[in-house]
Amino acid sequence: MKLFSSVNDVTNINALVKEALALKADPYAHQDLGKNKTLALIFLNPSLRTRMSTQKAAMNLGMNVMVLNMDKEGWALELRDGVVMNGSTVEHIREAAAVMGEYADIIGVRSFPGLKDREQDYSEDIFNKFVKYCGVPVVSLESATRHPLQSLADLVTIEELKTRPRPKVVLTWAPHVKALPQAVPNSFAEWMCKANLDFTVTHPEGYALNTDFTKGATITHNQDEALQHADFIYVKNWSAYEPYGKVFDGNEDWILTNDRLKITNDAKVMHCLPVRRNLELSDEILDGPNSIVVHEAGNRVWAAQAVLKQMLEGLS
Repeated sequence: MKLFSSVNDVTNINALVKEALALKADPYAHQDLGKNKTLALIFLNPSLRTRMSTQKAAMNLGMNVMVLNMDKEGWALELRDGVVMNGSTVEHIREAAAVMGEYADIIGVRSFPGLKDREQDYSEDIFNKFVKYCGVPVVSLESATRHPLQSLADLVTIEELKTRPRPKVVLTWAPHVKALPQAVPNSFAEWMCKANLDFTVTHPEGYALNTDFTKGATITHNQDEALQHADFIYVKNWSAYEPYGKVFDGNEDWILTNDRLKITNDAKVMHCLPVRRNLELSDEILDGPNSIVVHEAGNRVWAAQAVLKQMLEGLS
């Protein structure tokens, strides 16, 4: 594997999930694989779980890890070609990415969308230029449109905890105080649509995701209808795809509560974190027996380790 940017880069989803669970059972079985290899983690935006879990995964494989918070510690990057750099940007991404490739065997990149220009965000310009110029395998640590390491961990969690062969999984929109990207719901939907399960997306009118990510899903504006007999509920806020980046007043009643869980199959509740308590999810859910958000976050290590293992195997 030379690129991990979406589910489309995975040749066998089931095998990758099984590999993640095998690594969870024996984390240090492949420590020699990463010996004398270096992973560089490049963050243009903040991170807690992605940074720590990917760093831990790399160390489990025997790798050295370098972390660069580019937004605070690096030069301002110029992304455009053919421009006279007489403004605020100091370094062109052509040189920056190429130099990083000289220092690392694998690079991870995290870059959020601006939520102002849909065409620019969905072109994945920043991520794709790192891929183009660095010359080494690249893993997405979340991009403008997807968060594949999170989605793989989510699928690992569902596979690990499911109680029937083909569980019902529901992605439900939740309230928030500001416009959030579509990357997590896009990615989650994309992975769930390719897995062996019954998948439903529910959201208020106006929050439809790009249909490229939801092909094969059942989509409804009736949250109670969606939650009927659900085995897993994935709670996440996102802003509108059209008009892009917008949020609308109302819909505060979309918060998930224990009362709503009564119509489910005692559903396990998931969230990528961080979560705003009593806005996106109630205390009673997060502190109750149905919440698996911390368990889910723990599986971020094994998802990252499975991906890095396949990338390292491709280097040898």
